[in-house]
Amino acid sequence: MRSILIILSLAILFASCEDTKSKRIRVAVENQMTVYPESTLKDLYKNFFQDRFGPGHLIPDTAAAGNYLRSELASIGKTSGAYYEPTGWEGCFYRVNLSVITENIVPYNVYFDAFVQSVNQIVPISIEQWITEWLAIDSVIRSMNLSLADYEKDRMEIIEMLNHGEYVIHHSPQFEQHYEPHYRIIEKKIFERDIKPYLLIEN
Repeated sequence: MRSILIILSLAILFASCEDTKSKRIRVAVENQMTVYPESTLKDLYKNFFQDRFGPGHLIPDTAAAGNYLRSELASIGKTSGAYYEPTGWEGCFYRVNLSVITENIVPYNVYFDAFVQSVNQIVPISIEQWITEWLAIDSVIRSMNLSLADYEKDRMEIIEMLNHGEYVIHHSPQFEQHYEPHYRIIEKKIFERDIKPYLLIEN
């Protein structure tokens, strides 16, 4: 009898956790669609992917990564959007707008060091684990009946990509055209320790 009660309690707890996760996924999707109404399914995927994998790749050459960042900074005009925003439904990382550098709020070296630290401490989950998580996220998105451009086409392309063991995706051309995103992904604790204090001074 006692073992049955334990199993039932665990089942209720698991169901409650799953319900909370679904709600948080829904809120994350609603937030993105409010701020970026031109988002496609690929852009939603990228947001949740970044929450789990951060930038999604290691930096084999720090100097090259620094040169690329400086080149991007030199090529962009006035940037728009929030200085920072959490990724996905857990907020494990932040997208930190390059405007914090161009507006002289955060020193370049502080920003770049935080980015490099964030990349090099990533412990990625397996592709199998990510597929399971994405399918759960996709199920919530599907239930929301959003009017996303090319929804079914993007959905099939994402599934096919994952089935081939690939998982990194770019923003959609639609997103790029409307929002011209310029940011780097920085791990939450590193952001709050090294970047956020500068933003608090600014405010």
